[in-house]
Amino acid sequence: MEFDLSSDQKLFLATAREFLEKEYPLDRIRRSGEAETGFDRDWWSRAAELGWTALLVPEELGGGSVSGNGVRDLALLAEELGTGVAPGALLATNVVLAGLVAAHGTGPGHAAEIEALVSGESIASWAVYEPGGSWAPLAPGLTASPSAGGGFRLEGVKDRVEAAGQADLLLVTAATPDGTAQFLVPAVADGVSVTAQRSLDLTRKFGSVRFDGVEVDASALVGAPGDARAVERQLQVALVIQCAEVCGGLTRMFDATLKWAFDRYTFGRPIASYQALKHRFADNRTWLEACRATTFAAAAAVQDDAADAAKLVSVAKSFVGDRSLTVLQDCVQIHGGIGVTWEHDLHVFLRRATVDHSLYGTPDEHRRRLADLAGL
Repeated sequence: MEFDLSSDQKLFLATAREFLEKEYPLDRIRRSGEAETGFDRDWWSRAAELGWTALLVPEELGGGSVSGNGVRDLALLAEELGTGVAPGALLATNVVLAGLVAAHGTGPGHAAEIEALVSGESIASWAVYEPGGSWAPLAPGLTASPSAGGGFRLEGVKDRVEAAGQADLLLVTAATPDGTAQFLVPAVADGVSVTAQRSLDLTRKFGSVRFDGVEVDASALVGAPGDARAVERQLQVALVIQCAEVCGGLTRMFDATLKWAFDRYTFGRPIASYQALKHRFADNRTWLEACRATTFAAAAAVQDDAADAAKLVSVAKSFVGDRSLTVLQDCVQIHGGIGVTWEHDLHVFLRRATVDHSLYGTPDEHRRRLADLAGL
């Protein structure tokens, strides 16, 4: 699916590209794997000023999109940033914003928190996974028990929390007597402790977050307990961003591999001239275009809140999750020995795609979700 971009959208994407190339070129990305933190907070604040955090937020809450279609603009931005394996909290913060906006008006208001996230003053992340657990956002083990004064007491552990060490706010899924609920918890709250986790992705840091008797007011509640609509919206936005980022990386690495095949000579001719490689390039190009088509079809459905949005995002994740690794591994093989060196860019993109393959549900888990949605 192709979109005719407006002049505003083209300027928006060009600005994002220039900003990323200037501040986080790939050589800096490669070095960032040695850093304790994933990205520069000041850099993220300046990224927010460019509108990266405002796209899903209505104007009355301090946001606004380039074209009026926030999800589509966000997918285009994510694809652009994926070509540079961008650091930052694009996915983490926008997923939380999606939940806060979806729940707005159905429970305690969080206008001040939304404003801080849009401005880049705060960073947020979705604490949904639990140690040893698979993707089950509506079946959390962490509990939120009613406490004196109408508040809640949180007990449990979340892991694989993106930017856990840099987040100011955590959107936590928890089991309550009335069903699954979400709470917006300050990372500095008493009883909250963060432990860094190893990550294959060089630019994204993850952490385990323990909640030892964390007391929160009723105002921390996001939406109503037992209402899964906000969680579903967050998942849909997460998958659109994730798949779009992967598509951006695939495009860059496929183009680089194709160029390499024309530059690399064996027996007096470029290796791109050999029939076997021509077929491999044709297959990879077809899969790449299919990845983009399924991703942007999902983005359009999520933007329109279509009835089949849940199905289409799972189709995108199951397809992109599998095919991205196939294409990238083939790019590594076509490059030969140089493709497995640290100095080459390929492994940076392969690391990102490998992590994204598992986050927010594996392709197999989303195929089972598709079966459930179909009533099979």
